[in-house]
Amino acid sequence: MNPEPAGAADIFELSDRAIESMADLLPTMATGLGLPGRNHRWDDPSPEGVARLRALFASLLAEAEQCPTPDRRSLIAQRVLITDLQLGIDSIDAGLWRSDLNNIASPWQEIRETFDLMPTDTVAEWDDIVVRLETIGEPLAGYRASLTAGLVAGEVVARRQVEVAIEQGRIAAGDGSSFVLLLGSLAEAADADPALGDPALAERVTAAVGVARAAYADMTDWLESDYLPAARLDDGVGRDAWLASSTRFLGRTIDPEATYAWGWAELERLLARRITVAARIDPTATVDEVMQRVTTDPSMAAPDADAFIAIMQERQEQALAQLNGTHFDVPEQITTIEVRVAPPGGALAAHYIAPSEDFTRPGRVMYPLDGKETFPLYEEVTTAYHEGFPGHHLQIGWQTAMGDALSRFHRLAVWYPGSGEGWALYAEHLMGELGYFEKPEYELGLLSSQIFRAARIVIDIGCHLGLTVPEGALADHGVFDHGGETWSYELGLDMLQSVCHLDPLNAESEIVRYLGWPGQAIAYKVGEKFILDLRDERSHDPGFDLKTFHADLLSLGSLGLDLLEELMSPTA
Repeated sequence: MNPEPAGAADIFELSDRAIESMADLLPTMATGLGLPGRNHRWDDPSPEGVARLRALFASLLAEAEQCPTPDRRSLIAQRVLITDLQLGIDSIDAGLWRSDLNNIASPWQEIRETFDLMPTDTVAEWDDIVVRLETIGEPLAGYRASLTAGLVAGEVVARRQVEVAIEQGRIAAGDGSSFVLLLGSLAEAADADPALGDPALAERVTAAVGVARAAYADMTDWLESDYLPAARLDDGVGRDAWLASSTRFLGRTIDPEATYAWGWAELERLLARRITVAARIDPTATVDEVMQRVTTDPSMAAPDADAFIAIMQERQEQALAQLNGTHFDVPEQITTIEVRVAPPGGALAAHYIAPSEDFTRPGRVMYPLDGKETFPLYEEVTTAYHEGFPGHHLQIGWQTAMGDALSRFHRLAVWYPGSGEGWALYAEHLMGELGYFEKPEYELGLLSSQIFRAARIVIDIGCHLGLTVPEGALADHGVFDHGGETWSYELGLDMLQSVCHLDPLNAESEIVRYLGWPGQAIAYKVGEKFILDLRDERSHDPGFDLKTFHADLLSLGSLGLDLLEELMSPTA
């Protein structure tokens, strides 16, 4: 705790002001958080815009360091704000904005995806959409300027990331674009409000969609003609860059070689369990044969896309109804959750969209179903609990619903995959403990998820650090015979298909993700282990209660693992 310097701001007032000031410079962030008044504007991702953002971070940081912390609540608010602002400054100073291009989480996707989050209920809201569509060339031009600065400095991403970005750009510019889907959304909205059926509005939206498609086509042409030839061939970023990136995701610096060895041990353990569970489905079949069955047997699948979405929605509602009050006291604001089909053109993984600050937009689980004709359920039950309840929906929704117990900045703007994805993977584990995988194929799906996350550890670290596969690795399982070989894109693809049983399209999307987002993929298993170890440690305390443990952990919000461990200590 520190005394109050003369004229120092209150940390909660400053945190509130930080959100509003950042939203002014980052209007797409405001859209994501449901903050009003900025949905017609764009961020400025140009070098000049980045400089303005850094100046804001530095100003807020100087104020935050002077704020008094008379109690634990204000101390947490101060440490959260200072840590996040410093991470932002460090990232800018490291020049990461000059090479911020990958297949899943870069401005290239974020500019397009902001339309998925914009409200569509009124004429005024559609006016905002039209203005953003018409002016989408502005952020794309700024983004191009920053990537050009990286070209000049010799700071470019790997060729594979650029190729995928080009493919995504062609989709955004084409007839199957998510921009085109806005026309259908307008027609649906007009059914509820006749004012939205005005032909003049439809003409404006149609014309604006054409502008947006053309802007993405132009940027994609530039990526192909100017950026791609300069892209580096090596996918890995090296040990130092990987450590810096993984530390940002975890809020903790880890030993990559020790984590790599643990990842292999986890794979061995989980693959042995998979043999046992597969035998419960068919004791006469091999694991590969059982995996083939659960992905192709119509009796283990939804009949079509609509039925699949309905089944996933039912799973969410059932879990919420049954666990609320027993294992969690779920805030009233998040007892609604929606399951939807994701627009085309993004990565092929299901994902969660947080509720708006006022909860008028509920939390949503988004499933990309591009081109899918079959809908096996064996692993999707696990995904439902990971992305929805009691995974991301509970954690992020709980944090948003904390009110004044957390600073507004903490509630809305702070996210560490180490604690966030760690909780979601822990939620899968917990649902297994509670008996929610009632069919052996669903339990096999849970194991497949765990195997997949363990594989991510060895692939991510192995590829970026240029490590070799241990001799005899997985030899007892008759898969992935690559002992002594150095990790590469091809080895990662092989592991994802032969060990994790991903189909080729998803395997390609996943390995490109790991290579373009170094250190993020390990956060799931590392974070889950952190929570399980913490739970085991606390379980020896007199009067330990699992529901209380969950509440204590969730009430701290998303934090780096070092700070989370400190605050969960009985003496904190």
